[in-house]
Amino acid sequence: MLPFIYLASQSPRRSQLLDQLGVAHALLLPGPEEDAEALEALRAGETPAAYVARVSLLKLDAALRRRRARGLRAAPVLCADTTVALGRRILGKPADAAEAKCMLHDLAGRTHQVLTAVAVGNTNRQLQSVSVSRVRLAPMSADAIRSYVASGEPMGKAGAYAVQGRVAGFIEHISGSYSGIMGLPLFETAQMLRGLGLRV
Repeated sequence: MLPFIYLASQSPRRSQLLDQLGVAHALLLPGPEEDAEALEALRAGETPAAYVARVSLLKLDAALRRRRARGLRAAPVLCADTTVALGRRILGKPADAAEAKCMLHDLAGRTHQVLTAVAVGNTNRQLQSVSVSRVRLAPMSADAIRSYVASGEPMGKAGAYAVQGRVAGFIEHISGSYSGIMGLPLFETAQMLRGLGLRV
């Protein structure tokens, strides 16, 4: 029997990555009564690493309360948060196409960090890990940026791009965890799930 957890994330990539690990999972998403966006609000002066760590734990606390409120069977819950950082500047999900173009313009030709914090836990124990990777994008012309944004892919993505998508043709170098850049670092995730007693 496959190990089973709840995934409190709408990201299809995280679901696919858990499938890759051989971990069965059910989605545990916020209801309309929850203000999930408020959990991702940035605090003044917060570093990127502190931000993703704090947000992933807030998401886990909310998801554990949600599981109890819905009377679901006991099983670990996994939450994650990914952000892109250019120095200390945090680049979240673009609000619109104009903001996506600005983000890509700033990232093109430079090296940035992608940070993904993963928090897993149950009522008795919580574990967390933060994966930090470095990505260098080649210079991108205004036309290339415009075309990429027009594809719609940057929307809903931290830093306005998906590493496994069309922008891959502009990625010069990656250092760190490819799956972490996608949104769920598999090595760290497997270690934490084993720490909770799951056979991964």
